Amino acid sequence: MIVDGQVKVHGAVEVNPKRMVNPDTAHIEISGKKVGKEKSVLLLFHKPKGVLTTKRDPEGRKTIYDVLGAEFSTFHAVGRLDQQTSGLLLLTNDTKLSSFLTDPQNEIPRTYLVTVRGEFTVEDISQALFGIKDCGEVLKAKKIELIKVNGKESTLTIILTEGKNREIRRLCLALTHEVTSLKRTKFGEYLLGDLKVGESKFVEILKAVPKIQQK
Repeated sequence: MIVDGQVKVHGAVEVNPKRMVNPDTAHIEISGKKVGKEKSVLLLFHKPKGVLTTKRDPEGRKTIYDVLGAEFSTFHAVGRLDQQTSGLLLLTNDTKLSSFLTDPQNEIPRTYLVTVRGEFTVEDISQALFGIKDCGEVLKAKKIELIKVNGKESTLTIILTEGKNREIRRLCLALTHEVTSLKRTKFGEYLLGDLKVGESKFVEILKAVPKIQQK
C-alpha cells in the first residue's frame, strides 16, 4: 500500500516503507482515511496453575492463550507468572503501559499469597526484607505478613516491587522453605477479587498510570 502511494504521513504521500514514525503523534491516512493508534485496554485474568505465560510452547504445553481464546492473541502479558503459580495476570495491547507497570524504578507492588514448608520465623522475615543474594541477584521482599504458622507449614503474604524470575520461590528456598502454593492476589491497584480461575475481565486503566508514564 505504501509503495502504491496509498499512504500519507502529515498530508504528504509516503512511498518509503522504512520510514519511522511515532504512532502517538503522526497524522497518517490510508486511502484517504485517517488511522490512529488502537485504544489501550487492560485485561485482568485469573491464571490457572499449570499453564504457561507465553504465546506458544515448542513442547506443546498449555498456555494462557489456550485458556483465553484466539480473540486475545494480540494481547501480551504484563510480566509473567511461572507455570505452577496461579492468580492475577494483567494483559494489554499497550507496550508503554506494560513497560511502566513492570519497570522496577516505578516500584509497582505485587501481592502474593504464599504457603511454604516449615515454620517461617521472625528471623526469616528480617532476612527476606533485608535481601538475600542468589545467582548474582539480590532477592528482596518489600513487606511480609504471617497469616498462619505451625510446625509443618506457614502461610503468609509477600509484597514485591520487582519482577525477578521466580523471585519468591528462590527467596523462600534460600531461607530453607520450599514453596508449596503461590498465588498473586494484587498488582498495583488491581485486585484478583472474586474472579474465578480461568476467567478474565476488562478494567479501566487508572488515570494516574498514563500521567506518570509520560514523565
